[in-house]
Amino acid sequence: MSKTLQAIRGMNDILPEQTPTWRYLENTLAELLDGYGYKEIRLPILEFTELFARGIGEGTDVVDKEMYTFLDRNEESLTLRPEGTAGCVRAMLEHGLTGGGQVQKLWYAGPMFRYEKPQKGRYRQFHQMGVEVFNLPGPDIDAELIVLTWRLWKKLGLADAVTLQLNSLGSSEARARYRDALVAYLQERYDLLDEDSQRRLTTNPLRILDSKNGGTQALLVDAPTLHDYLDEESVAHFEGLKARLDAVGIRYEINQKLVRGLDYYSRTVFEWVTDKLGSQGTVCAGGRYDGLVTQFGGKPTPGVGYAMGVERLVLLLETLGLVPEELNSPADVYICAFGEAAELAALGLSEQLRDALPDLRLVVNAGAGSFKSQFKKADKSGASYALILGDDELAKRVVGCKPLRDDSEQQSIAWDALAEHLAACLKQA
Repeated sequence: MSKTLQAIRGMNDILPEQTPTWRYLENTLAELLDGYGYKEIRLPILEFTELFARGIGEGTDVVDKEMYTFLDRNEESLTLRPEGTAGCVRAMLEHGLTGGGQVQKLWYAGPMFRYEKPQKGRYRQFHQMGVEVFNLPGPDIDAELIVLTWRLWKKLGLADAVTLQLNSLGSSEARARYRDALVAYLQERYDLLDEDSQRRLTTNPLRILDSKNGGTQALLVDAPTLHDYLDEESVAHFEGLKARLDAVGIRYEINQKLVRGLDYYSRTVFEWVTDKLGSQGTVCAGGRYDGLVTQFGGKPTPGVGYAMGVERLVLLLETLGLVPEELNSPADVYICAFGEAAELAALGLSEQLRDALPDLRLVVNAGAGSFKSQFKKADKSGASYALILGDDELAKRVVGCKPLRDDSEQQSIAWDALAEHLAACLKQA
């Protein structure tokens, strides 16, 4: 007997009852970004592996352990994108969109891929919405990105469920000095480190700062702190960011152990975290990457961005009961038609109503059926009103209009007056 076909572990179907919440979240952010002057870019899912090795960094967990990489028929190494920033920078360079100091304010959305142990809120195919800005070096644009996300939380009702954590990684030179001091401190305590931290000590020592091992965290209490090594420009930049957040009343916590998992970050890094989802607490994260374009062979170009996990935000909305009820109803009106003549008339009537009321969500019964069965389908659709067409209604050029969500009486409405009647009823609802 053949094996039942299933989706790949950690790569999930998003079913019809789930997609309205996804669309609500995606549309809310897209409209918000439009209002701030950001433009959408659509990037390939596959890139040459070198892009991520150079951009994300050798020795990072993403590159070393988590990428889906394979050889194509030309023996070229390709990788399913594990994040969006590197591809966005590649597109900017390839199409000359940052030359001459051009400011680009971009956003993108789509699936990313990492080979991780699947768990709630962490999957092998996951979805992100990301924002990237090029050629703006100051703390003002860092603040705008954070303010923009803060406004999103307010729109979604999540403002009290998330906390902003901030840090500055300083310049690459300052970070290198701090790295040397941290490595020297930890080398003396090497045998007390957990196995992952021992490995990271020679590959990516700053990641030891956010180790989840209690023993390692205890060792870090007396370790050198990053802010003691920051250069003056980075300190001024960070103070400018904090002043702007203070000016609009955004609360934040300084977390000197926040380093992010990718090598390209510099100066500002931030995360929005929640305590409502267990261990998967980060729902949005990003920072500044002023050296990344140069790393890819371009001219020095300031850059800053963030990405948010769609699955985690959907889970957070569901956990807190913040999914709007109306999302669960795919229809405002359901047309029940009895007999072939009525079915033909219902099709024409439905298109007239869509012309008159472009935002109307209207379902026409398909598959015929008895009066009882059609009404059952109308009720199950979640529609507010059922329109009834039979031989009697056709003869009189009227439509029966039956409210489905209260005990109001059915009314007979003339065809010519139906659009106006429905508009008034739905407006009241």
